[in-house]
Amino acid sequence: MHLNQTSLVLTALLGCSLSAFSQSGKKPISQPLVSNIYTADPSAHVFNGKIYIYPSHDIDAAIKEDDEGGHFAMKDYHILSMDKIGGKVTDNGVALNIKDIPWAGRQLWAPDATYKNGTYYLYFPVKDKQDVFRIGVATSKKPTGPFKPEATPIKGSYSIDPTVFQDTDGKAYLYFGGIWGGQLQRWDNNKYNAKGALKKPDEAAILPRVARLSADMKSFAEDVKEIKLVDEKGKPFLEKNNDKRFFEAAWIHKYNGKYYFSYSTGDTHNICYAIGNSPYGPFTYKGIVLKPVQGWTNHHSIVPIEGKWYLFYHDVQLSGKTHLRNVKVTELTYNADGTIKTIEAYK
Repeated sequence: MHLNQTSLVLTALLGCSLSAFSQSGKKPISQPLVSNIYTADPSAHVFNGKIYIYPSHDIDAAIKEDDEGGHFAMKDYHILSMDKIGGKVTDNGVALNIKDIPWAGRQLWAPDATYKNGTYYLYFPVKDKQDVFRIGVATSKKPTGPFKPEATPIKGSYSIDPTVFQDTDGKAYLYFGGIWGGQLQRWDNNKYNAKGALKKPDEAAILPRVARLSADMKSFAEDVKEIKLVDEKGKPFLEKNNDKRFFEAAWIHKYNGKYYFSYSTGDTHNICYAIGNSPYGPFTYKGIVLKPVQGWTNHHSIVPIEGKWYLFYHDVQLSGKTHLRNVKVTELTYNADGTIKTIEAYK
């Protein structure tokens, strides 16, 4: 499918999605965590017994919508915090502004964070001055910032949606990638091709990426690798399997000794998951975590909090506009066999 054809499909799907929910009378299972600003792509963590959420900060930049997501023109990050699920949510103000990142050009998209040895690390994607997405890292002594960015992006990094996972052995890994506006289709064997195209329906789907981080948490300790994502017969997905193949929004968590790799299918609006025995995979597809929400995007995190598991996600309940989103949270549960019970965002 060419981009001009895709644009028509996108418009039709988005229109159907929003109107279907507005006319169906279905109600959301959870409410926006904050309404003073628009937020999306929530990466949630528990630090020192408190919940911190690292979201994108959506703004209306008066930019016409396009296939590459140019209207998602975020310029800073606000970190949210709360003492418990259902408790008061605090907007802690600007933690990092694009103007303070020396190498940045535009579009400060979905971030993630972690903590190690007294320092908090914020990983973020932003287009450089050549309009190519790279991943940067910023540090702070506080989970809410302000964060100070490194002078250059992480060497060897590219595309969008970084998420960091620290395993029980102390090793840390950065997962990333997003096709379409996220530019992952421009990278083959870690080499950039400005004319890199999206895959055709019968071609192998583009795979997410991972690299182990160095001890300083600011660089890669190895070359970036593709993550093998397969169906339950062990076969890689084709692009036409777009209700299951990877599009963007990687997240990884561990449950009962297994690694759960979850992600968005993008143009079919599912949050899916796959299970593996190693942080590198291969990961075998198991099902849907969250069915489609209002709006064009979805992006999530899965976190244990006080003995329960929670899914953080977003929709467009407050605005009805695909680029002005609001973050939410709902409880997530597992079946006895370790599979995840699919969540419907509206009842």
